[in-house]
Amino acid sequence: MEILDANVAAEVADKLLEIQAIRLQPEKPFTWASGWKSPIYCDNRLSLSFPKVRTMIKEQLVKSIQHYFPTVEAIAGVATAGIPQGALLANDLDLPFIYVRSKAKGHGMENMIEGKVVPGQKVVVVEDLISTGGSSLKATQDLLDAGFEVLGMVAIFSYGFDVAKQNFENAGVKLICLCNYEAMLPMAVERNYITDDTLESLSEWRKDPATWKQ
Repeated sequence: MEILDANVAAEVADKLLEIQAIRLQPEKPFTWASGWKSPIYCDNRLSLSFPKVRTMIKEQLVKSIQHYFPTVEAIAGVATAGIPQGALLANDLDLPFIYVRSKAKGHGMENMIEGKVVPGQKVVVVEDLISTGGSSLKATQDLLDAGFEVLGMVAIFSYGFDVAKQNFENAGVKLICLCNYEAMLPMAVERNYITDDTLESLSEWRKDPATWKQ
C-alpha cells in the first residue's frame, strides 16, 4: 500500500477537505454500518461535482497508472463509486473500460463483470475509497476468476488500516493511493478543520477503530 507522492497527497487532502468530501467530527462521531464509531466520513463521489477537483484527481490517477502499471491494457472500475472514476481514466488512457458488480445481475445475462471480457487482458482496478479492502479485493478476485491478469489497484483515499495492508499483501495485490488518513491529518490541522488538541484522538482512531470511543 503506497502513496503516489507526498505533495500529491497534501493537495488531494486539501481539496477533499475543502469540498467536504472528507468531514471530520471527532466530538460527534459518525457510525459506520459495521457499528464502528468514526471521526471521519469520506465520500469521494462529491469530487465528481467539482470539475477542477475531478480533473486533478483524474490526472494524478492517470500518472499513477502510467508509472506503476505501464503495461495496462484495460481499466476496471469497482461498483459503484469506482465506475465514474474508472471511466474517466480509461478515456484519458484510450483503453477499454469494464466494471465489476458487487453481485451478479439477477436477470438477463446475469453478468458479474460488465463490458467485454478478454481472458489474459492486463487490467488495473480503480476504487475511490479503501477501508478494510474486503469489497475491493472481492472485485479483484472476480476479475481473476474471469481470466483477467490484475496488475494492481489505484484509489483516491485510504484510511490506512493495518488490516487493509495485510489483506492486500495476502492477496498479492499492489495498491497505490493518492492520499491516506495519515497524510490528511496535518493538512486538516493546517487548514483549521481540526485542532492540535483533537489530533491525538484522531490518530488513535486509525490504530484501533473497533474500540475507539467505546
